[in-house]
Amino acid sequence: MKNNREPSLDDLAVFLAVCDAKGFRAAAKRLGLAPSNVSDTITRLEKQLGLPLLTRNTRSVTPTEAGRELEGRLSPLLSQTRAALQEISTASTSVTGLLKLNVAGSVMVDILPPLIDRFLAAHPAVRVELVVDDRLTDTIAQGCAAGIRYPEHLAKDMIAVPIGPRYQELALAAAPSYLHAHGYPAHPRDVMAHQCVRLRFASGALTAWDFERDGEKITVDPASRLIIGVDAAAAGIELARAGHGLICTFRNWLDPYFENGSLEPVLPTWWQRFDGPKLYFPSRRMPAPLRAFIDLVAASPVAED
Repeated sequence: MKNNREPSLDDLAVFLAVCDAKGFRAAAKRLGLAPSNVSDTITRLEKQLGLPLLTRNTRSVTPTEAGRELEGRLSPLLSQTRAALQEISTASTSVTGLLKLNVAGSVMVDILPPLIDRFLAAHPAVRVELVVDDRLTDTIAQGCAAGIRYPEHLAKDMIAVPIGPRYQELALAAAPSYLHAHGYPAHPRDVMAHQCVRLRFASGALTAWDFERDGEKITVDPASRLIIGVDAAAAGIELARAGHGLICTFRNWLDPYFENGSLEPVLPTWWQRFDGPKLYFPSRRMPAPLRAFIDLVAASPVAED
């Protein structure tokens, strides 16, 4: 009589093992079970299906016609299941695929490249694509897994983790030759009388020259004979080093030139400090390459300034 309860996948796997091993004892050894347990499982399965699956005699166990049909249909399904489980298990230890990030150009100078270098070394099967874009675009709509932006430009529904320095500074600098010829500004308002090298975003907006000290905040918008896109900021710094005027940009970009003396700090007590960039991504299940990159970022030391 047929039992209305559905056979379990475990019982069906035991049935296939018996068919493959051609015996209860051999199947039991392969499965690590007692022969009596295997025999009881087959009896239960036959009762549930309401028909015999195996013909037993003293020498061998062979499938009935119904047993052969069930074996033929179940065997490839079980093989596919095992393959899927193996793939999932492998994926948990081996990261593969594409990591596509939408990033602000400001992180491409000295913040992101060292992290990508370590990430590629740690995960040789991963491909990386960096979309460098200073416009406030929809990262996910562009097909990117995550983005890197500064906190004031992050969407509210995103998860964000620090990447690179926790804090940065907006620094003002000029070549010693320029300062010798034109003098040092004593106050941010004095910058308006100086030659300046300005940087412009792809959106068309000029980068802001913001200053702050003892609670006083000042933004100046000096005219300039020389304006360069932010994607060519390195050229702007070189022109400032050549004596073409003041430049205001990330301190970490200017530090190497402060150290070698080709640029001098200007109004350092007025430099504005702000939160460093964040890696942001939607609050949903993430692909393995992004998870691995987030883990690498989290394990990386974060500079305070």
